[in-house]
Amino acid sequence: MTRSQQLFTAAQEVLPGGVNSPVRACRAVGTYPRFLSRGQGGHVWDVDGKEYIDLIGSWGPLILGHCREEVEQAVMDAVKMGLSFGAPTAAEVEMARLVCEMTGVEMVRMVNSGTEAVMSALRLARGATGRSKIIKFAGCYHGHSDSMLVKAGSGALTGGAPDSAGVPAQTAGDTLTASYNDLPSVESLLRANPGQVAAVIVEPVAANMGVVPPQPGFLQGLRGLCDEYGCLLIFDEVITGFRLAPGGAQEYYGVRADLVTYGKIIGGGMPVGAYGGSRKLMELVAPLGPVYQAGTLSGNPVAMAAGLAQLRILKSAPEIYSELEQKGAMLQAGLQEALSGVPVQINRAGSLLTVFFTEQPVTGYDQARSSDLERFKQWYNGLLARGIYAAPSQFEALFLNAAHSDGDIRKIIRAAGEIF
Repeated sequence: MTRSQQLFTAAQEVLPGGVNSPVRACRAVGTYPRFLSRGQGGHVWDVDGKEYIDLIGSWGPLILGHCREEVEQAVMDAVKMGLSFGAPTAAEVEMARLVCEMTGVEMVRMVNSGTEAVMSALRLARGATGRSKIIKFAGCYHGHSDSMLVKAGSGALTGGAPDSAGVPAQTAGDTLTASYNDLPSVESLLRANPGQVAAVIVEPVAANMGVVPPQPGFLQGLRGLCDEYGCLLIFDEVITGFRLAPGGAQEYYGVRADLVTYGKIIGGGMPVGAYGGSRKLMELVAPLGPVYQAGTLSGNPVAMAAGLAQLRILKSAPEIYSELEQKGAMLQAGLQEALSGVPVQINRAGSLLTVFFTEQPVTGYDQARSSDLERFKQWYNGLLARGIYAAPSQFEALFLNAAHSDGDIRKIIRAAGEIF
């Protein structure tokens, strides 16, 4: 029995399912989680000493790779001064200024996770509009707050149904579900609920049903519909923020949202999140306005130090983004050729990719669910056996980072060609 297996056995005695987040359990791919011990650049090592090319990168925030020297040093310097104060620090101000400068939002509020950022942005949208309903998209994930744990109902014009035990039906009833890349489904909901929709929330690049980029005109269309029906447009950029471009998906696709949620990358690997928007909207947040939101550890100085170090590098070296785009294109083209013998669709947006084992183009949730899950299971375990650490779910993204070499990408492509 490997050390990872031993740890997983022990973990199941004290953690639900042996993990602290469900996808880590690896149930969908018929194996056990590898317990990791360290990372460097684009690679990680498990507790049994096996090395892997890392295509998860802590689910996105490690855009510079593991143990980037400047980020590590910033964290160590911050730790020496104190882990937490529950009081303002200069780093919070610097971080807020940098986020605003890079993204174009006018004010931000720091929180501790993407889930908290989304929950807070939705409350703000409801407070600003005086409306209660939210439109989300089937297959888009916005954290585990009650109103976002909703799947599509039986019809496009119905409210959602709870997608988790413990979510009150009345809470789910205020969440309406549309189809991603389908503007008519959004307009139908807006028409059927006149004056009731506070906001439309969307992952500008869906990355939690696997990577599904927006079709041309989709995001622009959402902007237009929100303006027409008097509701707010919220971009959930927990994954895309600072990954697709310095200004995130707003810059990448040229569409401005009213509110934006951030996470992951702005913490440089530390737990952090933020939401932001115009000064007019953000001044509705306490203590200036009536929308209450608070957090004892918000703006944690160690997380701020890590995030600042990473964002400063990204701002000062914009060539990182063109290099990531090239790496993404190289991997996409190589996988397309290596997997030509099986039905496959390889979706990509910049440095985010997903391999779907289906014959039909994947533009939304229904097409994503058509992927052959048994073939994906074979794919995942084949990669793992060849030293490549990928997401253990069909409905997640592969994340490239700046530390991955062309040699790493060629190794991934070679491994893919050997699996089927």
